Amino acid sequence: MIVAERKPMDEILEMLAGRKKVLVLGCGGCVTVCLTGGERQAEMLASQLKLAAAASGRKLQVDFDCITRQCEKEFFDNLSKFPADYDAVLSIACGAGVGYMSEQFPGTPILPGMNTTFLASNVAKGIWEEYCRGCGDCMLAWTGGICPIAKCSKSLVNGTCGGTDKGKCEVNPDMDCGWLLIYKRLESLGRLDEYRKMRPLRDHRKDRGNGIRRLVLAEMTEEESDNEQ
Repeated sequence: MIVAERKPMDEILEMLAGRKKVLVLGCGGCVTVCLTGGERQAEMLASQLKLAAAASGRKLQVDFDCITRQCEKEFFDNLSKFPADYDAVLSIACGAGVGYMSEQFPGTPILPGMNTTFLASNVAKGIWEEYCRGCGDCMLAWTGGICPIAKCSKSLVNGTCGGTDKGKCEVNPDMDCGWLLIYKRLESLGRLDEYRKMRPLRDHRKDRGNGIRRLVLAEMTEEESDNEQ
């Protein structure tokens, strides 16, 4: 899932400077699961903005709304408040939701209330940890299911850097060495031969080195085209 955390209030207030009517829009997807951008958080942020405006003697109308996902147009029909009726929409979805809504409502500023951080799994109550960097070239088959791009501070693909200290990373001593984790996993699986193989350099064109990435499912686009005819 995508993890995001709310921007500092000072930064949000700076973005909203000069606005008189604002919609705080939550998202019912990933940011609801990690308790940062759902309907409840949208309502709380709207209340905080009203209080901040009142404290500064400023008139500001703040409403809130929430839809299932801001990154899919089909859910826009569920909006109870129309974005074009506001001076700005403060979206507390991930960056994908903010970007997509900006395209769909070009006449209304869609402002990010969140910092999108990483792709994570819920490892314990209230704790989400990065497991994937979305590099576009998954190598988990030969690293025992542990991602060297996400779990190694240097994103190395051919083993440890040699700076490990008592199993911890030299970049961050609170972080386990990703390649030591991979070694132990492969050892437990009886597959250390995978560790000894040299892998080719990463093809960064599959990551962010070749422009915007896009997934096209031909069967779905063909079906849509047939329905329109």
